[in-house]
Amino acid sequence: MTDPWVALEPGADPVEQARILRRAHETFTQAGTVPRPVRSVVADSWRRSARAGVGPDGTASVELTDGDLGAYRAEHPLARVMPLVRELMGTFAVDGEHLLAVCDAHGRLLWVEGHPTTRRRAGRMNFVPGARWAESAMGTNAPGTAVAVDRPVQVFAAEHFSRPVQPWTCAAAPVHDPRTGRVLGAVDITGGDGLAHPHSLGFVQAVARAAESQLALLAPRRPPKDGEVLELSALGRDEARLRIGGRGIRLGRRHSEIVVLLACRPQGLTGDELLCALYEDESVTPVTLRAELARLRGVLGPGLLASRPYRLTVPVESDVAMVERRLVAGAVTAAATAYAGPLLPASQAPGVVRLRRRIADGLRSALIDRGDPDLLADWAYAPWGEDDLEVWRALAALRPTAAVQARLTALETELTAPAMAQGVGRGSRPVR
Repeated sequence: MTDPWVALEPGADPVEQARILRRAHETFTQAGTVPRPVRSVVADSWRRSARAGVGPDGTASVELTDGDLGAYRAEHPLARVMPLVRELMGTFAVDGEHLLAVCDAHGRLLWVEGHPTTRRRAGRMNFVPGARWAESAMGTNAPGTAVAVDRPVQVFAAEHFSRPVQPWTCAAAPVHDPRTGRVLGAVDITGGDGLAHPHSLGFVQAVARAAESQLALLAPRRPPKDGEVLELSALGRDEARLRIGGRGIRLGRRHSEIVVLLACRPQGLTGDELLCALYEDESVTPVTLRAELARLRGVLGPGLLASRPYRLTVPVESDVAMVERRLVAGAVTAAATAYAGPLLPASQAPGVVRLRRRIADGLRSALIDRGDPDLLADWAYAPWGEDDLEVWRALAALRPTAAVQARLTALETELTAPAMAQGVGRGSRPVR
C-alpha cells in the first residue's frame, strides 16, 4: 500500500477487496488474528475495538435528543464553522448521494446532513445526530477512529468493525482547536464504494483545515514573547503541528515543508535555496514561493517568520532534532522511542526527502548495530519497516521465530527475485 491511510490502491477492484476484507474480518472475530492485507491502521483499530468489548453486530446508541442535542450543538465550538462545512461539503454530499457528518471529540454525531434517501438508510443503523460513534462504542469507523488516533482516516466496506456498517465507506479528518491543539471533533463524508478513492480523504482533510483556519480567525494573536520556544512535531505525519505560547497550529503540507526546512537551518535560507529545497519542478518561479510564504506568515501570526534570509525568529524544539541529538549521544532506545515515523512521509520536496532519508537511515543503522531484538521488532512491525529486508534479516538472526522466518522468506522472494532476474542485487527497500 503506497499510503496506509488510503483504503484502496489505484486500480484495485472494490468488489474483490471487499470480499477479501469480509474474510479477514471473520478470521479476526473468530480467531483474534488479523491476516494480510488488512491495513495496519485498521488492524490496530480492530484490536482496540475488541479490547473495548465492542461486538461486531452492535448498534449505535443515541445519547442526545431534542432539546439536549440542540443546546449542546449550539454551545459546541464547531457550531461556528458549520456554515463553512456546509458550503464546502453540502453540494458534494447531495449530488453524490452521500452524507456529511460532524462529530465531537467523544465521537458523538452532532450534525448528519445530505441526500434524503441516504439519510433514511443511515438512520436504520443509528447514524443520526446525537448517536455515539466513538471507536470504543462502535468499533472501527471513520469519524470515531479519526478522533481516536488524531489522524485523517478512510474506512472501506468490511474494514468497519460492526457488520451493519460494512456496506458503507467513509472518510473523516479531525478538527483541532487552533489555540490549544486539542481535538474538537471530526468532519466526515459517508456513502458508497466510490468514496474509497484517495480524493475523498484529501477532501475531508482540506475541509478540516479550512475549519481550523476559520476558528483561528476568531482567536486572538500576539507577537511571541522573549524566551518562547516553537515546538514542532513533523515525524510520522503529513501535516506538521506547531505549538507556541499555548497556541496550537496545524499546518498544510506545503507550509509543513517550509517550516521543517527552516527549523533545520536556524540561520535561514535564501529564496533560491528554499526554492530548490521545496520544488522538484525547476520552472516554479520565486513569485510562487513568495506567495506561499506570505500565506504562511498569516497562518503563523505576527513576528514569527522573517525574510532576507527567510528564517524563524524564535528557537525551535522539534521531534526531528530530538531524534538526531539522541542518536549522536548514543541513546538509541530513546531515539527509537521519539521516532513516530518518517518525516512528512507524503512530501516529495527534495530538501525534505533528503532529511527524511538521513534520519531514517541513521536510526535504522543504529538499531541494527545495537542488535536489540525488541527495538528491531518495533521497527520491523511498524508500517515504515514492514518491507525493510535488512532489518528483518537482523531480527531473524537474533529472534528466529517461525513468524519472523516466514516474513523474511516472503520478503526475500518478493524483493530479490525481480532484481536477480535483471542481474541486479538489492539489499533492502528504503524508508519512504
